[in-house]
Amino acid sequence: MRNNKGIKDLPIWKTDREIRLEDRFHPHRNLGRGSLLWGAGSPCPPQMNPEGEMTMKPDYRNWMPRGMIVGLGTAAGVLAAGSAAAVRSRLPMGRTAKHLVGAALGLGAVGCLAGAAWSLYAREMFSYEGGRQLSRQIIEGVASYIELPEGGVGLDVGCGSGALTIACAKRNPQGRMVGIDRWGVEYASYSRKLCERNAQAEGVDNAVFQKGDARHLDFPDETFDAVTSNYVYHNITGADKQALLRETLRVLKKGGIFAIHDLMEPSRYGDMDAFLRSLREEGFKEVRLLPTADGTFMTRGEGKRLFLSGSTLLVGRK
Repeated sequence: MRNNKGIKDLPIWKTDREIRLEDRFHPHRNLGRGSLLWGAGSPCPPQMNPEGEMTMKPDYRNWMPRGMIVGLGTAAGVLAAGSAAAVRSRLPMGRTAKHLVGAALGLGAVGCLAGAAWSLYAREMFSYEGGRQLSRQIIEGVASYIELPEGGVGLDVGCGSGALTIACAKRNPQGRMVGIDRWGVEYASYSRKLCERNAQAEGVDNAVFQKGDARHLDFPDETFDAVTSNYVYHNITGADKQALLRETLRVLKKGGIFAIHDLMEPSRYGDMDAFLRSLREEGFKEVRLLPTADGTFMTRGEGKRLFLSGSTLLVGRK
């Protein structure tokens, strides 16, 4: 059990500078027209609509970072050069030894090149601008399970660039969504500011974002009418995944909906059938595990090629 302070006292209802929640739901209301100028490389650059008006385009980034592709390509080049140099080297070693070193470096180059090629494929598959737009399909699929009552509030754990939070908010204009993330250095391209700009670009004013930790949610028990998450918990190394689920469900109100999507293989999550039985014994309703790499969000072939075969959606009602 966590603190039981009233909902009006929650950090969610204030910014870091003690501004009330209603101000945070309109983070751009004090911006003049001249404030919507974006520098080169800024998220959500302005676009021209058919009416000749300047609009912003959301930037949800890509689940496959460009830096990884560049790094693999660079490593392949360095290893290939090293392989050639080793064979031609004048170092005091036998010819066989030189060829073995060259072969080892060459195999490394091939491996890095293959990794870069796969990363390019994955980046194209996930891109919001690509032909497949798999990320968009997954986000919209998860969001379709979230229904908020009039005036209800939902929570997205690990919101990243805000895509799922915003998708849920757009589907539930009668309610509000809160997205939390730690936005650590390992995901430096994601930030609260990026989320807020994406919400503005989408015309969404019923979503707010704040820093938070999925392992220890800073909310009292039964705070939210719905909770959701997408491909987050498997990235939290060293954490008990079922404990993370329990922490998320702790802040869900009785009768509230949950839809949590992740790679839920037994090697990561343990015995999920036993977990579901325990939830049902505690009174949770309509609890199901839905595989999503079976044609629901992606084909089986896509799931295998992208190493997402374990994709599963945990849904139900508390």
